[in-house]
Order: sequence, then C-alpha cells, then structure tokens
Amino acid sequence: MHSFTAASCQLPAASCPLVTNRTVSDIGEHALISRITQRLAKPSWVVVGPGDDAAVLRPERGTFDVLTTDAIVEGVHFDRRFVPPDAIGHRALAVNLSDLAAMGARPRAALLSFVLPDQLEVADVDAMVDGLVALADTHRVAIVGGNITRSPRLGSGQAPGPLMIDVTATGSVKPRRVLTRAGARPGDEVYVTGTLGGAALGLKFFRSGADLSGPPGLGPEESAPLVEKYLRPVPRVRMGMLLGRNRAASACIDLSDGLADGLRQIAAASGVGIAVDEASIPAVSGSETFYSDDYELLFTSRPAWKGRLRAVKSQAGDLPITRIGLVTKGGGVVLRTASGERELPAGYEHFR
Repeated sequence: MHSFTAASCQLPAASCPLVTNRTVSDIGEHALISRITQRLAKPSWVVVGPGDDAAVLRPERGTFDVLTTDAIVEGVHFDRRFVPPDAIGHRALAVNLSDLAAMGARPRAALLSFVLPDQLEVADVDAMVDGLVALADTHRVAIVGGNITRSPRLGSGQAPGPLMIDVTATGSVKPRRVLTRAGARPGDEVYVTGTLGGAALGLKFFRSGADLSGPPGLGPEESAPLVEKYLRPVPRVRMGMLLGRNRAASACIDLSDGLADGLRQIAAASGVGIAVDEASIPAVSGSETFYSDDYELLFTSRPAWKGRLRAVKSQAGDLPITRIGLVTKGGGVVLRTASGERELPAGYEHFR
C-alpha cells in the first residue's frame, strides 16, 4: 500500500504539466500520486493529510461519526466506452455521499483507492480526479489520503484488467438526527424524492447504441437530463440533512440500488410490510421505474409529523417529495395497480 504523498500546490488537472498520450506505466506511481495530490485542499481540521501512513482528523464536538465505503468496478458499474473519465470519478464519490445522505449526515472526509490498468492514459486519471474533486468541493469533502495499485492483466492473452475506484467516506451527525432503515411503523407514509427511472433510461440509451446527441424517440433537450442523471447522479445530501434536522423521517434509505430494493430493505429492517401505489410513483415516461442508479431518497414518516415534513419541503427548494404508499403490518412489499395487487419486481442485487 502506498499513501498519497503531499505536494506543494493545489491545481486543476488543466494546470498540471501536460501529459499527451502517456500512460500511467510511462510516468510511474510517484509522479501519478503527485498529480493527484496537487489538487487536494487541506481544511484546518485535517491535522495530518496525504503523505503519512494514515490521516488524522480533529473530531467534531457533539456529533457521531458516520462511515461508509463503496467501490465502482469497470464492467459492473460502468462501461468506459460511454462513461467519460470525469463521470467515473464523480460516480465513485457520489455513491458514498448518497449513503451518508440516507443517514442524515453531513459529509466530511474521504479516502480513495485506485486500481488502474497499466496502459490507462494519464489524461484519463486527471479527468477522473477532476470529476471526483469537483463533487467533493461542492459538498466540502476533504480528500485526506488513499492508495494506488496496478490492476492485474487477465488470461493467457494478458488483457488489461478492470479499472476500479474504492472510496471510504466519513460524515457527522448529531445524535438525535441519525436516520436508519429500521424505524418504520405500520401507518407511516412512504415518500420518495425527485423523479425515478431517468438514470436507467439513460443507461438503456447508451447500451442500445444511442449517443449524447439524441436517444431514440427523444431530441437533445429531452435526452440530455436523462443522460446526465446516469453519468453524474446527484446525491441528496441536503435533503438527508433536512430530514434529520427536522426529525421528519422514521426510516430512510438511498436508491442507488433501485426503488424495489430500497422498499424491501426498509420493510425487512423495520419488520413491517409496505404497499406502494403504482400510479403515485414519480417516474420518467417509458422508464424502468424499479431499477438502479436513481440516487434519490426513500423515507417513511409518521402521519402526525406533517408539520415537520412541511418544514422540510419549504427548505428543499424545487426538489419534489412524493407520497407513494403506506407502511403495513406483516412483511413484504406489494404494488397496488389498477388491476389489483402484485408483488413488487426485484431490484438490483449483486451475484443474482
């Protein structure tokens, strides 16, 4: 393991020395680390940052630490044929920030681990880091260290191995503002933020051979938001903090693995059932509503907390919050449709 080594300046990739068509094996690990750390800020609460064996952070008084980790792997979570490098970096951090949002936490710091094919171009690494750092800056997340290693070549033909980015992120939350999956009770109402299905539709366009200029049946203006939602999902950090601050949610989960999975996870953790009204789900027309990559929040709220929820909505700007169902006794998740009730379709699950 090699921790990021400190450098003397903080520059975007465009200001770093130009590396044209050179690969990571051409410049080596130390030069690559230097290019990354040049773009990392160091807040005053970071006592020891990149360059030592571990980071040292000054704790926040009166809060709990919230920790999460997630990896994105080429061929599983993204395809480099149509996901640009900056979007890969963005997605690597976004999935972790979405987890923190689901807990009501304010993001604070992150550690990065890169597993890189040896023939990956340095310019692509620069772009990945820029995409990740741009999102980190938006949410005031300090990158405090990390690791770089080479992806092994595969098979007798020694094909390049997959690119992988693993992120561990930390956040903070006051004790009475922690959100979990386990607090839903029968009678609670079920809500979701935003609009669902757009990211899955954007991915479908890519897989069918569509390009950014216009997916099938849609012009550039209609397709661009769907493509962007897949490439650069927006973690609902502020919404999670508002739900926690106003104590408006009895249970909460992020929907990076899809609505169906989120509903099942809350039902299982809370020991309840959930009935969802199909007609109430805010979905993009023609989309696969229940599948993954919508980084929205699914939460439950007590009927008596309507005032708290109104306070959240008043502070949430133009982000819609939609009631889609009800928590019930028993277990399982059902979908109420015009023709009756049926079991909810399965969401995304690894190894299945």
